[in-house]
Amino acid sequence: MFGFAGQLIGASQPIIATLGDDIILPCHLEPAEDLTEMTLEWSRPDLEPRFVYVWRSGLEIEGNNHKTFQGRTTLFTEELQHGNISLRLNRVKLSDKGTYIRLRRTIRSMFLCL
Repeated sequence: MFGFAGQLIGASQPIIATLGDDIILPCHLEPAEDLTEMTLEWSRPDLEPRFVYVWRSGLEIEGNNHKTFQGRTTLFTEELQHGNISLRLNRVKLSDKGTYIRLRRTIRSMFLCL
């Protein structure tokens, strides 16, 4: 996610989930800015391919996402115009445990505990 001047704000503590839950990995830009036409990437560095969710120029890009996340991730696309890039992860699995990153000029991470 390059090309904006704000700061990405996410969870300051690990997110706790129960198997089968639907959860939200929170992240927003401050100050708020319309991110609809940006490239937004959620990833897990321990996976290959590492992509959990990719959004480019107003479209979800599914071809490079890791297969374990296909059909289970969603951005709140109506909130992108307000700087919200939180990711919804449906039907949490044990294999979802790990560190999730979204890129900017520096790497920001968040840990999901099960």
